[in-house]
This record gives sequence, structure tokens and C-alpha cells, in this order.
Amino acid sequence: MTDSNQEQPSLRVRPYLVTGGRTRSTIDLPLEALVLTTPAGQAAIESMNHERRRIVELCVERQSLAEISALTHVHLQVAKVLVGDLISEGFLGSHTANASPSVRPDVQLLERVLDGLQSL
Repeated sequence: MTDSNQEQPSLRVRPYLVTGGRTRSTIDLPLEALVLTTPAGQAAIESMNHERRRIVELCVERQSLAEISALTHVHLQVAKVLVGDLISEGFLGSHTANASPSVRPDVQLLERVLDGLQSL
């Protein structure tokens, strides 16, 4: 006997199930980190679950972590955990800018840019 007012079960999986209950990745990636599928990732696509497979397929072309989150419709933190796992397993590679937060831009260059913007 079914109740007509009863909602159909959702096909969406809760984020904590996708990440195994983890909320942090073992790899700290910035939002702008570029991610690319490795040859090992391409070879393993068929054996991956839905979310991981989608990420590896997307990253055949370079994608930022933020783009991966948006295109897969998963929360950014979930994307970070999944991408971190895939990088640790060798299925994805990442590239981040080499500039460290302690490196400051040249003040003279910034002043010239500001002068140029003000003259517009």
C-alpha cells in the first residue's frame, strides 16, 4: 500500500556519503588550482563511481577546482575532498601558481598600473 502524498526517494547522495564522512582533503588545493587527468586516471575511468568518474572525465581538459565543483553540482568542499583523493591515487594531477603569499608585487609596477587606470 502506497501513500500518494509520500515523496519519491531522492537520487541525490548526501555529501558525507560521497566523501566517506570526511570534510577535509589530505591535499590543500586553492580554488584556482588547475587539475588534469593523468594517463592512469584515463585507464581507470570505467571502474570509478559516478562522482569520481565525472571529475576524471571533466579533467581531460584542464579545469580549476571551482569549475569542477560547479560543473559536477557538488559542494566545493566535497569537490576538494574528491579531487584530493584522486590526486593522491595518481588519477589526477594539479598545478598551482608558484607565487607564495609572502611574495609581494612590485610597488612601482602597482603605482604605474594605478596611474594608468586613473588616466582612463
